[in-house]
Parts: sequence; structure tokens; C-alpha cells
Amino acid sequence: MSDDNNEEILDAITAILPPLLHSMEALIFLGRYLHPPQLQNLIDHIGAPDAALHTALAGFRNVDWPDRLTDFNRRIEDAGDAVCEAFEGLRAAESEHDGMAAARRAMRRSARAAEALFPLAALLPPISQYFLEESARDDKALETRLSGAGGENMGAIHAKNDLNARGGFSMYVPETYDAANPHPLIVALHGGHGHGRLFLWSWIREARSRGAILLSPTSFGDTWSLMEPDIDVASLNMMLGQVTNRWNIDPARVLLTGMSDGGTFTYIDGLRTDVPFTHLAPMSSGFHPLLLEGVDQDRIEGLPVYIVHGALDWMFPPDIARETHQALAAKGANVVYREVADLSHAHARDENAAIMDWFSPVESEPTEL
Repeated sequence: MSDDNNEEILDAITAILPPLLHSMEALIFLGRYLHPPQLQNLIDHIGAPDAALHTALAGFRNVDWPDRLTDFNRRIEDAGDAVCEAFEGLRAAESEHDGMAAARRAMRRSARAAEALFPLAALLPPISQYFLEESARDDKALETRLSGAGGENMGAIHAKNDLNARGGFSMYVPETYDAANPHPLIVALHGGHGHGRLFLWSWIREARSRGAILLSPTSFGDTWSLMEPDIDVASLNMMLGQVTNRWNIDPARVLLTGMSDGGTFTYIDGLRTDVPFTHLAPMSSGFHPLLLEGVDQDRIEGLPVYIVHGALDWMFPPDIARETHQALAAKGANVVYREVADLSHAHARDENAAIMDWFSPVESEPTEL
């Protein structure tokens, strides 16, 4: 390969990464603030961050890529295409009969882009930083650990969890995983009509920044088995068994969290007797306090529960969450209740860090004297 071609490749990569990562951040922002009455205003407010990405993609495709970079080239293009399709879908959503449903379908492209791009984190520092919490991006010690890490059965793993399949799971194992040390486990449940392979990326930054293993199952049906027969309970138990047998999990730090129906299932499964979950964090979910009458008092006494709910939630009004909070506290649970003023029925990814601080605080390095 000529020096000129090397320079052309470097220029193409340098040109595409900023608009690609900026556009992906914009999609995260959009997902956080999606609210039916404000859909068009939100899309107008965000503008067209994908315009620069379209231009950069065109230049990226004009490069004569060597065969050894075929996978690299394909991943960048797939991520860029997915982001552009997401913005196109969002702009068309307002004209749809159900604009919010169309917007949510478009937003799934954001997760597809993340999946395509993530394997390149080991090669390009800007991509690696994108998949970290903002507070961790200047952590030089973490950067050093990540740069020299990775191996078999680490990174993103999918078990019978293609997007057209149900009942499988996706997971993330930190590149810094050390079998000699127990690791916290996050079990993150998608909402109705969701998929674990997509929802995985909603928690990737926190898991990767803090060295947690992340498990994102897919329900057997369109949503979790909130009523009988509870087929997802047995499935989730099997997945947990596989994970704990293969990786070193800290039994004192097992978080069950979920969005919408996933949050409701967090209550249903997480309040059972003899489950391994040490902490529960339901988000934007519905759960009737009367269901607590059947819960074993020994299970609920002192149980750490972190509830996140939007004051603008149009699917599960916040009154439900408030009543659940009061009922849990009355029965002895250790409850944190966060009602977010500008949150609609959405996954508040900006609450993830606070949940992790509560669940598994980062331990500071000892200071040498």
C-alpha cells in the first residue's frame, strides 16, 4: 500500500469519527427526551447532525480500502448508515399515524450502530471513550487497563439472540475481566416489544467504566410474562446459572433493573423468595402495591430498591410509582425514589450513573504514603 493511500485512509477515518459519534450522542439525547406532545419540537431542536455524517460517509466510501481493513470499513459504514436511517425515520415519524411508535422504531437504529462500532473500541481511542461514562473519559489508569486488555469470552457476546429470535440473551464482559476477582452483575430488562440485543447498549457505558458484567435477556413473547404462565422466570434463572458458572460474580452485588414492562418484571421476579438479586432498580414501570401482600417479609425487609419515574410518564402515571414507593417503604424496604420532572415514558440513561453509585460505588485506588 502506498504512503498516499495510507494518508487517504487516515484522513477518511479522521473525517468520519467526529460527525458519527456526535450524531450517536444526539440520538441518545433524543431517546432520553422523547415525549409525544413534544416530538416534532424535539426533532426540530436537535437539527441535522447527520448532515456532516452523510458527507463524511461519501468520502469514506471513495477510499480504496485494502482487504485487511474490510471488517473495519464495513463496521464504520454500517454504523454510519444506521445513524442516518435513524434520523430519516425520526423526521418521518411526525407524519405517521402513531408518531411515537415510529420514533421508537427509528431509535432502534442507534443500538444497531453501537453494536457495529463497539469492536473498534480497541483500535480507536475516540470510539473507546464514546463507550465510557463521561466522568471516566479522562481516567488514564482505566484507559491503560482497557488498551492492554481483552480476550476470549470478553466484550459483547450473544447467545441465540439474533433480532428475529426470542428467549436468548446478550451480555457484555469487561475487557478488564479478571477471574480472580468477583465482579458486579447488572441484569437489564428491555421494555415491551423490545429486545435484549438492543437494550444491552443502554447500560454499556456504566458496565465498561466500572468493570461490571452486563446481562441483557430477551423475553420469550413480545413482552415479559407479567402474568401466568411465567415462562420468563425459568428462562432468566437458567441464564443466571450459565453466567455465574462461567464468570466470577460477586453475590453481594447483583442488580436487576428494567425499563417499562422490564421494570414491572423487575418487581415481579426481584421480589420473589430465594432469588440472587441484591438490588432492584425499576424504571418507568407499573406495579400495583397490592401485589406486595404476597411477598415474603424476610425478602422485602431492608431490600435496596431504586425507583426512577418520569413526572411526564403518559403510560404509567407517576401516582402509581409514588404509591409503590410508599408501600415498599412501609414494609421495610430501603427505597430511593427519583421522580424526574422532564422525563416521559423513556429510559433515563442519565440516571444510570446514580444507580451504579448506589449499587456498586467505585472504589478509589489506595494512596501511597
